[in-house]
Amino acid sequence: MLRHSGNVFVLSAPSGTGKSTLARQLVKQVGDLNFSVSFTTRQPRAGEVHGRDYFFVDDATFDDMVARDGFVEWVRVYERRYGTGKAWIQEKLESGVDILLDIESQGARRVHQAIPDAVMVFLLPPSSRELAARLRGRGDESEEQVRIRLEYAKHELVQYEGYDYLVVNDTVEQAYRRLESIITATRCRRERMGATARQILDSF
Repeated sequence: MLRHSGNVFVLSAPSGTGKSTLARQLVKQVGDLNFSVSFTTRQPRAGEVHGRDYFFVDDATFDDMVARDGFVEWVRVYERRYGTGKAWIQEKLESGVDILLDIESQGARRVHQAIPDAVMVFLLPPSSRELAARLRGRGDESEEQVRIRLEYAKHELVQYEGYDYLVVNDTVEQAYRRLESIITATRCRRERMGATARQILDSF
């Protein structure tokens, strides 16, 4: 189990639901929130940057990290692998920084095992039809790939009961406000604010 004093937020969603867009917006606009950058063996998409969106590595590098127990979690999705680096996460959490992890449901379960008080958030598409339209709108998916992703999306949606919060991404603006509210509420929990309350009490 990882030691930590910062908050850990896990955001999961089926591919195409918009979680990566919302995760970037949260990190940009919410203070003291750091984005956990995953390692992956897949190739970067247009506009993605190594070290910002993902750490893009080859299979040999990924194998070496697995052998050295270098991941909090790792999974295989669509014949590619994704993992959360342990050393970086450990350092940030011990310093009290809040971390946002953008990962799929299998990896999320493993993070929850390592960090039981992680705040688990699942992002839902408004409907299967809307999700299909968003996947086709990317312009880089064949119809066969869209079909496969929709089948996997249904498999992931079944996992929603393992999460603390469910947010429907009907519009980016509304979904963002809901996610921001979850972060704010978590930071104000008694367990997190106890030291501050004691300091104030001691001032009387």
